[in-house]
Amino acid sequence: MVESKHLRGKGVFILAKELRREIGTFTALATVMGTVIGGGVFFKTASVVAANHSANMTLVAWILGGLLTICAGLTSAELAAAIPRTGGAMRYLEYTYGKPVGFLMGWAQMLVYYPANIAALSIIFGVQFVNLFHLDNAWKLPIAIICGLSITGLNFLGARVGGRVQSISLIFKLIPIVVIVIFGLFAPAHTAIQFWPITTGDHIGFGGAFASSLLATMFAYDGWINIGNIAGEMKHPERDLPRAIVLGLALITVVYTLINLVFLRTLPVDMIAGNQNAAADAAMKLFGQFGGKLVTIGILISVYGAINGYTMTGMRVPYALATEDSLPLSKYFGRLSRRTYVPYFAGIVQFGIALLMMLMGSFDILTDMLVFVMWLFNCLIFVAIFILRKREPELVRPYKVPGFPIVPLIALVGGIFIIITTLVTEIGLAVTGLALTLIGLPVYFIHQRRRQNHAK
Repeated sequence: MVESKHLRGKGVFILAKELRREIGTFTALATVMGTVIGGGVFFKTASVVAANHSANMTLVAWILGGLLTICAGLTSAELAAAIPRTGGAMRYLEYTYGKPVGFLMGWAQMLVYYPANIAALSIIFGVQFVNLFHLDNAWKLPIAIICGLSITGLNFLGARVGGRVQSISLIFKLIPIVVIVIFGLFAPAHTAIQFWPITTGDHIGFGGAFASSLLATMFAYDGWINIGNIAGEMKHPERDLPRAIVLGLALITVVYTLINLVFLRTLPVDMIAGNQNAAADAAMKLFGQFGGKLVTIGILISVYGAINGYTMTGMRVPYALATEDSLPLSKYFGRLSRRTYVPYFAGIVQFGIALLMMLMGSFDILTDMLVFVMWLFNCLIFVAIFILRKREPELVRPYKVPGFPIVPLIALVGGIFIIITTLVTEIGLAVTGLALTLIGLPVYFIHQRRRQNHAK
């Protein structure tokens, strides 16, 4: 590491560290695709179709969701390149708005984002497991709990074990997608798709259907906020980062659109709407019982790996906050196990929150809540681009968002649309997510006051 230019914010000088610049275009592209592709595309199709009961609007929603994600990724990457500090988006907000806002994002990740992801995907694992082995529906929740608990236990064995699970699952993550797309596109269509005009099902309003459809796709595209974290390690970030983001997210958009096209060609709309086993049902129809089960097992491994990724990353957020003594009980959250150096207390608390969410919520409720909460912070990140361009024009920016200010404005308008849609269609869910997030403010200020009193 070498020291780079000082970052300036509100009269405070922060010494930034410059990482070794070794990442090229291909590695960056692989990182983009590996970060974003998860299990969401297999299960959110049911929610998208349930919102509109229309094949062509479903495809449009996935395409527009991808375009919005590209604009968001291109925008946030400017901050990542200019502020290459450990902590990612939390640090961008802290640098722009002050420590309380940065803490609030870390709090939301700790209390909502990571536990809700773990809970939602564990629930979907239970649903798929029960469907695959024809078990009684009463087993869904116990299997979900066992799934989440087993992954937390694996991560307590050390980062190396969690990393190996992640590497293996990455391969299995891609296999079902590739197999379904390739074979599905060349298989005879069982249902006809009319691409124009774009319509909705009977007695469904166009505006509401479109808004809910776009909101449902956002979970599958989740992960783009972490793309910019590699900016400080790229050889030519000003050239390669926008290429990797645009090409990587464009390819993901194409893949997501194609896999949904296969589902819609294979199954009638009524069989997809609200059916979280739609991917497995489509695989059974394409490959028969045995082949369909193999693909479903691949999907299960993919989901298991996604839960592992959120578990491994999530338990390190409260640990990072604890190392700065930003949390109550920091001395516990900051503890590492003696042999494996894992933040075990943070992991236990994370699973405890996820367990409560499994008992109280459903897959769609949890995913919509975490999308709503994180897009509140995403919009603050988009606004931060404009603030820092004006406040600190001299700040070294190895990469600048192309098409400024249009691209950031598209990302911001899209984010506001997602927030308003959630407030209008799911007010209870939105208020719950907002309340859990805002609790962090009194927690932060009370803890800071106690620290100051102890210091006297």
